[in-house]
Amino acid sequence: MGKTGDRDWMQIYAIYGTDRWQTVAFLALHAALFAAIALLLLLRFPSSLALLRSLLPAAVPLTALRFLAGLAGSTAALSALCLLYAAGSVLHSSLALRWEMAQRMVAAVPDWSAVRTALDVGCGRGILLNAVAMQMKKEGSGGRVVGLDRRRETAVEALRRAGAEGVQEYVTCREGDARRLPFADGYFDVVVSASGLGAAAAEERGRGLAEMVRVLKPGGVGVVWDLLRGSEYAQRLREMRMENVRLSDPVTAYMVGSHIVSFRKPMEQQQPLPQPLFHDPHWAADMC
Repeated sequence: MGKTGDRDWMQIYAIYGTDRWQTVAFLALHAALFAAIALLLLLRFPSSLALLRSLLPAAVPLTALRFLAGLAGSTAALSALCLLYAAGSVLHSSLALRWEMAQRMVAAVPDWSAVRTALDVGCGRGILLNAVAMQMKKEGSGGRVVGLDRRRETAVEALRRAGAEGVQEYVTCREGDARRLPFADGYFDVVVSASGLGAAAAEERGRGLAEMVRVLKPGGVGVVWDLLRGSEYAQRLREMRMENVRLSDPVTAYMVGSHIVSFRKPMEQQQPLPQPLFHDPHWAADMC
């Protein structure tokens, strides 16, 4: 996998691990199994022919038996290669590619110097969350990014990883539902989400996207990365009359197409906002 920007993929793995290790292990194990079958058929070809002879009618010619044995070996070898490729693709997508896409999403926000509040919907392991926090640190911002996840344990782990990245002072994490964001209207300067909505049904995805727009300040920027749903999100955002809706070129992730969708919420009459989230006692009790 090599380097991703200024980070080696092993550095990324050391901090974030992978949330797809079971899938990778399953694919790699079956790749090894099919490779062993192919190798066995190749090394024990006469024995394979004898086995086929015992299983099939005696009238089957030897050339047909050779063809069947060769076909079985070739199929097993090809299956092993496909499964190994799939395992590598899943591992790459869950580590190096996620880091790269997080950097692209951060770059989609034109001006971080004015950002004081940001939200990561479905923060998961914290890769995008910490990329946002690093950008805030780089800009010398006094702001903070909030990571929201439906599982409290995941949010706690994301906060721990922020400490490992040296940006914990810029990060707050809490448990919550993307379909009912527990924040006031127009609260955040930036709202991002990396695959935080895609697993839900179409109606729930629409509700989650509407919630992201609701909590975004007028003039604020939203960025979403998801598998297969990019065109759907872009269309819905246009229907919601968002500005500067942009759909990136497709990027293959987990062996399917994905897009980054960015947009800006139209300017409206500004309304007074509550005190910053991380200074509000009402929220402090729920934070990780």
